[in-house]
Amino acid sequence: MSSQQLRITLAGSEHVVDAGATAGEVLADSGRGVIAARVNGTIRDLAYAVADGDAVEPVDIASADGRAILRHSTAHVMAQAVQELFPQAKLGIGPPVENGFYYDFDVPKPFEPEDLKAIEGRMRQIVKQGQRFARRVVTDAQARDELAAEPYKLELIGLKGSAADAEESVEVGGAELTIYDNLDPSSGELCWKDLCRGPHLPTTRQIPAFKLMRSGGAYWRGSEKNPQLQRIYGTAWETRERQDEYLTLMAEAEKRDHRRLGAELDLFSFPSQIGSGLPVFHPKGGIIRRVMEDYSRRRHEAAGYEFVNTPHLTKAQLFETSGHLGFYKDSMFPPMELDGAEYYPKPMNCPMHVLIYASRGRSYRELPLRLFEFGTVYRYEKSGVVHGLTRARGFTQDDSHIFCTPEQLAGELASLLDFVVGLLRDFGLADFEAELSTRPEKYVGTPEEWAAAEAALKYALDASGLPYVIAEGEGAFYAPKIDVHVRDAIGRRWQLSTLQVDFQEPGRFGIEYQAADGSRQRPYMIHRALFGSIERFFGILVEHYAGAFPPWLAPVQVAGIPISDAHVAYLTKVAAQLREEGIRVEVDDSDDRMQKKIRTAQKQKIPFMLLAGDADVAAGAVSFRYRDGTQKNGVPVADAIAEIVTAVRDRIQV
Repeated sequence: MSSQQLRITLAGSEHVVDAGATAGEVLADSGRGVIAARVNGTIRDLAYAVADGDAVEPVDIASADGRAILRHSTAHVMAQAVQELFPQAKLGIGPPVENGFYYDFDVPKPFEPEDLKAIEGRMRQIVKQGQRFARRVVTDAQARDELAAEPYKLELIGLKGSAADAEESVEVGGAELTIYDNLDPSSGELCWKDLCRGPHLPTTRQIPAFKLMRSGGAYWRGSEKNPQLQRIYGTAWETRERQDEYLTLMAEAEKRDHRRLGAELDLFSFPSQIGSGLPVFHPKGGIIRRVMEDYSRRRHEAAGYEFVNTPHLTKAQLFETSGHLGFYKDSMFPPMELDGAEYYPKPMNCPMHVLIYASRGRSYRELPLRLFEFGTVYRYEKSGVVHGLTRARGFTQDDSHIFCTPEQLAGELASLLDFVVGLLRDFGLADFEAELSTRPEKYVGTPEEWAAAEAALKYALDASGLPYVIAEGEGAFYAPKIDVHVRDAIGRRWQLSTLQVDFQEPGRFGIEYQAADGSRQRPYMIHRALFGSIERFFGILVEHYAGAFPPWLAPVQVAGIPISDAHVAYLTKVAAQLREEGIRVEVDDSDDRMQKKIRTAQKQKIPFMLLAGDADVAAGAVSFRYRDGTQKNGVPVADAIAEIVTAVRDRIQV
């Protein structure tokens, strides 16, 4: 090998390339979908010059990393289009996010729909031009000079090496500052530039499909103390077909939006007089919630849980002892002063459950002790992230804390995970996967304690058979955890149950139990929220079922529909028989015509309709109509009642 050649590793085997070769040249035969390279584990532009000994792998546009690069490059194209059409616009940040991208702009007034249409049109011209993305390393002084007209970029330059979050890190990740130029492919002249870590596509022409979705307000760097910018959201995909699939999914998701269905079905609302993120449940929503809670209570009782109840307020000292004030204060509501002491609305229930454990001496014979509560908590979510029931400021956790001996930990976690999945299945969810989150940078306790907890959680996952991934460094400050994710009816992924092993709070509160040998030992503590919160799980179920709840959950299970007023009394007697069986039934005795009554019941997504006319009354029967429009005529009343009772009892989906 000459001095003009380099040895690299490609696809597991050694290759010799010319000195100065780029990653793109090395990967020239790896397929048309390759848009970047992973060099020694770091993703680089295809223009990156490889060095002797480098290991080079292709990054395909259809991979997770490839899509992130595609979307970030599309965000740059969008920002260029915005500044060409709105020269006064100042740039915020423009990261890729799940299924798309956004960019924030400081503009005199909010974007209108016609503005988005014009921006998208200009973007298509830029894509067609095939402008080249070119990376430059710059000093702080150079960056400040070149971006002197961009105040938000100047602020980010000051964050170099310590970006506040992952979204900002696309701008200033690491100690090295870089600017990406968009260059005219013919003349090489500069078309636009942005402070950015990269990497990017080689050219804009390699953006196959994109669409701008919507715009809205967003506070700079997520703080309400900062200026409100205008954020434009978009999506981008490796093929038009894949984008069409996504847009179809989004259209279906919009139809299922729990906020819209909640209003249409009269389930819940968010009165402005109460405040953002604080829902109220209407009678029909209250029925569903009660059924959910009652079923959960029965299952917990059968599994050996003991029910407790704790207050909504507590002195600050409790959360000082637990450590939450030091680690969690930004997410807590401000304190209030009562009788010379500071009180906080509780953001979690666990410290109070520890106090219940500590209220008297405990023996190893009592363990595992499983405490359970529907406990309402309050967390100060920023207004920009509050979203209906799925991201609220006041919500009720189905919260459990299990105290056990070290010997019981692994087995208890395994049975607990089995219980979690079983209960979620009962609500009609079936597609699960899990995530094991390990020790973060900022944590309490010893590495040995964390290793033991992580090993016990891994044992539970392996025993469960659930597919799972390990999220390195994503655990809470006090505990590693398992998050159980579920896919709903249209394939969206939701994070639901959480299981955490906590060695810290028992030590902070000094709780103990008397072991078999008479010694005093510290118990292990498991945190578990099964639904996450009643409100969030309610919202997920609304969207999963598109509001058409299975009969056992439906607020009204049966609608009685008389053909005329003469048949109201007959159906009222049938309804009384159903109520004796615990069935929720309403008879529509309004002045509406029968067909309108049927349409009303269908809009309310009632599972069963029982119609009655002269022939039905004479035969002691009903016409049995289902939610999907199918109907059986002349069904004996006793048979109709039996079918409904069975569907409710056995949680049958209809």
